[in-house]
Amino acid sequence: MNDFQILKRIFNAFDPFRPLPPGDPTYVDCEEVRGDCDILIELGRSILLSDRVTCNLYAGHRGAGKSTELLRLKADLEQQKYYVVYFAADDEDIDPEDAQYTDILLACTRRLLEGLKDSAKPDPLLNWLKYRWDSLKDLALTEVKFESLSLESQMLQFAKLTANLRAVPSTRQKIREQVDANTVSLIEALNEFITDAKHNLPLGCSELVVIADNLDRIVPIYEPNGKRSNHDEIFIDRCEQLSKLNCHTIYTVPISMVYSDRGTVLEDRYSKAQVLPMIMVRQPTGETYTKGIDKLKELIDKRIRHSVPDLTLEQVFEDTNTVEQICLISGGHVRNLMLLMKTSLQRSPRLPIAKKAVRRAITELRETYRTAVNEPEWMMLAQVAKTKQMPNQDEYRKLLFNRCILEYRYLDEGGEIKVWHDVHPLIHGIERFQSALKSHNP
Repeated sequence: MNDFQILKRIFNAFDPFRPLPPGDPTYVDCEEVRGDCDILIELGRSILLSDRVTCNLYAGHRGAGKSTELLRLKADLEQQKYYVVYFAADDEDIDPEDAQYTDILLACTRRLLEGLKDSAKPDPLLNWLKYRWDSLKDLALTEVKFESLSLESQMLQFAKLTANLRAVPSTRQKIREQVDANTVSLIEALNEFITDAKHNLPLGCSELVVIADNLDRIVPIYEPNGKRSNHDEIFIDRCEQLSKLNCHTIYTVPISMVYSDRGTVLEDRYSKAQVLPMIMVRQPTGETYTKGIDKLKELIDKRIRHSVPDLTLEQVFEDTNTVEQICLISGGHVRNLMLLMKTSLQRSPRLPIAKKAVRRAITELRETYRTAVNEPEWMMLAQVAKTKQMPNQDEYRKLLFNRCILEYRYLDEGGEIKVWHDVHPLIHGIERFQSALKSHNP
């Protein structure tokens, strides 16, 4: 194998947008350095132990590894004879740049219909669509009479609805208006379909779980007064509808929603939101957290060895300080770590990766964070850096959503979970931030 082939193999091992499937040999258990966070216990056990259906929220920074953990949960629940309908909502169903509650409801309907079409009669859902055909058929569906369509074609109309919601902005709002006016009847029809399906689930399963992933990617759109966003409308105003399905549900939500000033409403309607924090690479006092760094090194090492079995970390990097620098500057954010590795490899004609290539990768990624910060926000970031705490205010929640502020958790000596926040390490190297830090007065 020549140098280019080796680099190509390693480069593709660090795909930042590919969640790991269950049982993947490159998976690293980071529970210990994420504040004792284990999805199999926090979400899985709450589902397994409950006598009634549950509605759960799963939060965390985008790119922290939620999808990998949710796929691991899916596999574990399936072993316990739970039938799981998992889907990444932004793949085919919603546009993260413009999403509303109706889009999520239609996505769940479409995915449940596809996943359970052999377990229950689709009549309740098809009747719902039939009675609204005259108002919906003009919205880029089909001019053919509903009754003349085959059964399979009738079911495909739900997929067409979600496809047009995502891809055709000109019809998006019209579809939403039609569905929104008939939300109650659609949920009733969906629950009738679910109840029938639960009597005949595949593989001898006894319970049903729906996991709607990537909803945390929905971009916040604020009202003119800046106080409320589409996140509030979806996850708070519509929480009764989201929690109404007659099966266990898990929705990923933006981490900023966990700190909403209407958080009590979330707790009233959903099970307590579970958060996947960053991998802790520094302690709140600023010292390097060796256990976290070691976990990230293990993550890098496993992907390298899986690609080129005889290769070691020492052979890939110019020196050991370089790999530690990448781990620290990532802030424990897995996707950032992947991006830093890919860019460093991209700028390396051969192994080992030189310090210069790593510095360039850091500079490029740092620029994306510099442009994400508005002028008044530098002092806000300086305050978080000094106090290690994030005020529960809209302005700070926006910075949390943008990953300029990162959340960490750890267990203290008494076994209590401690939550703290810090500014992303990439921002620390920005001159404007350093200036704000010097002039900040507590």
